[in-house]
Amino acid sequence: MNTQHRPRVLVLFGGVSGEHSISCVTAGGVLRAIDRERYDVLAVGITRSGRWVEVSDDPDRWAIVDGVLPEVEDIPGRVILPQAGDRAVAHVIPESPGAEGASGAQGSGDLAVGQEGDADDGALAAPVLGGDLRELGPVDVVFPLLHGPYGEDGTLQGMLELAGVRFVGAGVLASAVSMDKQFMKLVLSGQGLPVGPYTVIPPGEWERDRATWEETVSTLGLPVFVKPARAGSSLGVTRVAALEDLGAAIAAAREHDPKVLVEAEIRGREIECAVLGGRDGELPRVSLPGEIKVHGGEDTFYDFGSKYLDEGEVDLICPAELPEVVIDRVQDVARRTFEAVSGEGLARVDVFVTEDGDVVVNEINTMPGFTPISMYPRMWAASGIDYPHLVHELIQLALARPTGLR
Repeated sequence: MNTQHRPRVLVLFGGVSGEHSISCVTAGGVLRAIDRERYDVLAVGITRSGRWVEVSDDPDRWAIVDGVLPEVEDIPGRVILPQAGDRAVAHVIPESPGAEGASGAQGSGDLAVGQEGDADDGALAAPVLGGDLRELGPVDVVFPLLHGPYGEDGTLQGMLELAGVRFVGAGVLASAVSMDKQFMKLVLSGQGLPVGPYTVIPPGEWERDRATWEETVSTLGLPVFVKPARAGSSLGVTRVAALEDLGAAIAAAREHDPKVLVEAEIRGREIECAVLGGRDGELPRVSLPGEIKVHGGEDTFYDFGSKYLDEGEVDLICPAELPEVVIDRVQDVARRTFEAVSGEGLARVDVFVTEDGDVVVNEINTMPGFTPISMYPRMWAASGIDYPHLVHELIQLALARPTGLR
């Protein structure tokens, strides 16, 4: 990398998943924290329809205002990241309003791929969508702040890997494994990490043999949590205390994912631990744990509303009040979980701590929420790394990481 310039960071957010708006809020936090004297910033949003557009880098544009969640507007224009030597170059292709472009692919979710000049240097060809190509300049690293499928699940990471672009966070394998809770549990249990009892209902299986699935779920013991296998932010999650409510809960989960995960309820304290990749081959760093306490009865849990819209419903305690031996146990499990999935950059590991002090892994998030109220930056602040320093460290880890196999 040329060390005579300020590294250029493309902050990428939005996306086609149900967590589009939370990704925008996360981006607002990062855009506010990033040191503009150290880094040149380019903000790119992905609309709900999958179009990449150049957007405002003003953090206030991406804040929650009066309970209204922000989103990337579906305006003309796409951005691509063709490879250009050691640095990517971002381009935007303006589109005429209402025009279908050269291929008629606009709005279809397909890219019309054509040649941009003589692409004999191995560069990715630019999509030809009509209008004149406008170069946005070189990019040193992408900060992909997308949550959920088609952003946090390895698909975007694979595209960046193919383009030879450095990026913040987990690679293809870690992203894919961690996004799919079924395979996450298989990998973690295979590495000797404790996970709770669960079952997975594949697409169509509930309709084929409802009675068998009711029996299978009942063996987990009620209540259970029914959730999409590949979603986050507690979208589509239902606590089920009676079997007659199971069908409705499965339908709610399927609004986000055809594959459904059913987990036994773990009685214990909800504890989280933040992980940050190590420098120069050192072990991953782990924060002091934090705790989530949700107000209300035993049937309440940390759902979408309490995470992002009504902070008054929960107490987020950093650091968690735990015995030193339990803190050590949580941190050890968090580090081992990160390593088990081949994590890179960052992750948040969510666990339950039982009355006996046992630690059970709930899940790992490879791109945890970065909103001002999110636990990941809070835990690092409690551990001595403030938000701006944390963002700087993540970018530096990405810049130091080679592209390709590693």
